[in-house]
Amino acid sequence: MMNRQLHRPITDEEIATYRRDGIVCLRGFFDADWVEHLREQVDADMIKPSPMRKNVDEKKGEKGFFFDTFISHHMEGFDKAVRESPGAEIAGKLMGSNKINLLFDQLLIKDPGATTRTVWHHDATYWPVAGDQICTLWLALDPVTHDTGAVEYIKGSHLWGQRYLAVSFNPDEKYEEDLPEVPDIEANREDYDIVWFDLEPGDCTVHHALTVHGAPGNGSNSMRRRAYVIRWTGNDVIYNPRPNLMKILRDPGITPGDPLDCDLFPVIWRC
Repeated sequence: MMNRQLHRPITDEEIATYRRDGIVCLRGFFDADWVEHLREQVDADMIKPSPMRKNVDEKKGEKGFFFDTFISHHMEGFDKAVRESPGAEIAGKLMGSNKINLLFDQLLIKDPGATTRTVWHHDATYWPVAGDQICTLWLALDPVTHDTGAVEYIKGSHLWGQRYLAVSFNPDEKYEEDLPEVPDIEANREDYDIVWFDLEPGDCTVHHALTVHGAPGNGSNSMRRRAYVIRWTGNDVIYNPRPNLMKILRDPGITPGDPLDCDLFPVIWRC
């Protein structure tokens, strides 16, 4: 039976790590039943994806790196994961928020041999929200190593006090905002405290929306890298629409400056 509750309390050390580094790894918080359930949903989504699905490598004639977004509004199985898994409580405990809203959920899949890397970026400037309590839970559905495309994070980058221009993963979209570009991390890796995690299915990472991160391609010849990702928000987050942001499913029907509480961004957890 899929676990609804945390299998153990999140420790003070894990909370401190998230707040200091902007990234924390949590082992085994999603049981084998959740992993199997979500793998089944991935298979179903591959057959019948939502209108939000995008193959990043489509124009190169490859199938390697694709994503689908707002999938809990597309398939009941993902909605179940949002509402019944321990994910929202994990976010609440780490961020110190007594209310957690769903921003959106997403599949991020890199097939064996996918060469496209996830460019260095941070999440906050892609989305029509403002506030500090915004995080991403990245749940591994396959074993993840650096070779298969483990996400790399720059520890402490959420505390740099800088917002960077969003870089589109969709070749048909371009974001425009008066912000500096992300520094050339790849050319100067030795200047940054970069960390990644080998993960087993059911392990997850949680990172702050301002934590700079990226990922290599999938160098494996046989192993897919399937991740189920949930973007969560807390008490201090408000609706902040701006031009030329990532496409969202629909107009949420709320006023700029309002809390997110609505059908598109529902409250999932309170304590």
